[in-house]
Amino acid sequence: KRTLYKSMALALALLVAVTVFQRSLTPDQFLQESLPVTLGPPKAQKPSGHQVNFENFWKSPKDVTPSPVASQGPQVWDVTTTNCSANLNLSRQSWFQSLEPHFRQFLTYRHCRYFPMLLNHPEKCRGDVYLLVVVKSVITQHDRREAIRRTWGHEWESAGRGRGAVRTLFLLGTASKQEERAHYQQLLAYEDRLYGDILQWDFLDSFFNLTLKEIHFLKWLDIYCPNVPFIFKGDDDVFVNPTNLLEFLADRRPQENLFVGDVLQHARPIRRKDNKYYIPPVLYTKPSYPPYAGGGGFLMAGGLARRLHHACDTLELYPIDDVFLGMCLEVLGVQPTGHEGFKTFGISRNRASRMNKEPCFFRSMLVVHKLLPAELLAMWGLVHGNLTCSRKLQVL
Repeated sequence: KRTLYKSMALALALLVAVTVFQRSLTPDQFLQESLPVTLGPPKAQKPSGHQVNFENFWKSPKDVTPSPVASQGPQVWDVTTTNCSANLNLSRQSWFQSLEPHFRQFLTYRHCRYFPMLLNHPEKCRGDVYLLVVVKSVITQHDRREAIRRTWGHEWESAGRGRGAVRTLFLLGTASKQEERAHYQQLLAYEDRLYGDILQWDFLDSFFNLTLKEIHFLKWLDIYCPNVPFIFKGDDDVFVNPTNLLEFLADRRPQENLFVGDVLQHARPIRRKDNKYYIPPVLYTKPSYPPYAGGGGFLMAGGLARRLHHACDTLELYPIDDVFLGMCLEVLGVQPTGHEGFKTFGISRNRASRMNKEPCFFRSMLVVHKLLPAELLAMWGLVHGNLTCSRKLQVL
């Protein structure tokens, strides 16, 4: 009898263990009340058959490919210290020694991608924001920022047709000259207290560091602006017609791969050393650049901008910012779209042409480069005054 009782107890224990294993329950859960019956129609069951793939069953966990999980970035700006040391390995290369000093400096520190924030305004993307206007500027050009605030950078509480607000931000680094840094930083802090519209990072503002400005903004957008549908990004010496921008966006969707501007196709890297955009062959060996939009001003959808942030992180930095964005678009397989309303080389490339000063042309455009603050204020007054034009250009 004792043997029989032991056998029955062992069988009962095995039955409990198998049931617990099959239901993925702990012994405590097994002893609790049964789970309530799920209301509603039952889920469709897969056809019966082999329940276990024995080939996978015997693999160790390290051999099993994990399911892709959406990565979650930081919820705040997570770079708090500047820890950027020079890449001294390059100095031993003969090709490196033959480069001009500013290219040597760029390459020596190219691996330093992100820097701390000095001024931040995450509240700009709170609430219902339809269009975020972002302007590249430098610390010494307060007059340009002031002219933009008084004209096309003026914020709107509503973009009309039930759309959200239009918000404006300026992107800055620190003063490039040591003697200017402390004085101008104090003035900038006061300006930011007045307007609350400046994003600033702790890297020097220079021509080559415009690419840093691009990737810092894209990272900032990814953290603080997950739902902004559209972004306009431009320089601080352009004329923008916000009404035409909003009219252009009226039938666009934030889910589109929208990246529109003054697009350059098959542009070749400039090899003349006296040119501002000169690139030595060791830095770029291909005969032409991917398509890219002139950095004077372009529109992009918010979803694409957030994907651009991750695409740009896969590439080494390039000293020409708008070309670098074209490279990032190429990684995503997205073609930028050209539009006649974006004139980042002026309405006419002939600078002496009267078209470049004709307000009737400006009224029909979306973006025109290049105007100094006094010219911008004067042109804004003409375009929004009692202007009579013989006909309206259809560019939208």
